[in-house]
Amino acid sequence: MKISMIQNHAKPDRAANLARVEALMEEAVKTDSPDLIVLTEYFELYGTSVAEKLAAAQPAPGGEAYAMARDFARKHGVYVHAGTIMERVEGENRIYNTSFVFDRNGAEVAAYRKIHMFDIETPDGMVFRESDSVKPGDEIVTYDIDGMKVGCAICYDIRFFELFLQLERAGCDIIVLPAAFTLQTGKDHWELLARARAVETQTYFVACGQTGTNIVDGVAKACYGHSLVVDPWGHVIARASDGEGFVTARIEPAQIKRVRNLIPMTKHRRLACN
Repeated sequence: MKISMIQNHAKPDRAANLARVEALMEEAVKTDSPDLIVLTEYFELYGTSVAEKLAAAQPAPGGEAYAMARDFARKHGVYVHAGTIMERVEGENRIYNTSFVFDRNGAEVAAYRKIHMFDIETPDGMVFRESDSVKPGDEIVTYDIDGMKVGCAICYDIRFFELFLQLERAGCDIIVLPAAFTLQTGKDHWELLARARAVETQTYFVACGQTGTNIVDGVAKACYGHSLVVDPWGHVIARASDGEGFVTARIEPAQIKRVRNLIPMTKHRRLACN
């Protein structure tokens, strides 16, 4: 099984972003013939103000980003884990930050709404208040692809091991995490956390991150990028460089079985974590 991650620099122009992402997806299919394509968090639109973000959200099913990912999956016979899409919430002045997944026929097989909100001040003094505009989800979500179970997470979720323990208990072989990780935190924590989650869950951990810098309300906000795939032993087996592009990794079920046989963590665990 092969997974391709599309690393893009989304800007406040949805049409241009979708055209660029789709072109990279086409290139990945032509070059590597993946079974699953993973997009970044906010691949459709990024670098907007809160008001612009709320105005741009669209109901789902529906909207240009949803349609592009669905139609691409159907056209190419490939699974598409569509990063995150800004999903309008009726009756709320907030959106859901949602990963939609489409199977080879273009049918929606999963929808995961980000649970943990990024409300912090970074080391360089930049303030983020995601909960002002995003409503948290509350469901653990998995889906099956070619006999393997995939768990869903998004960006800031990566710091909360309780979520990943639940995904491990659900029987996941792969965990996919689209992100728009900040440069300030990413340079120190991105790979560290991805490798930790892979080792803890004994899964392949697929972390697909936005790259590039946008100016929002006069402030430069930079994303770290460096999309990567970590195997169940904690080795980084694929990594994107700086800038836009794609990278592909091969998932080996035998490696998952080997690691779990060597260190049978599920049999040895004694403390419950609800």
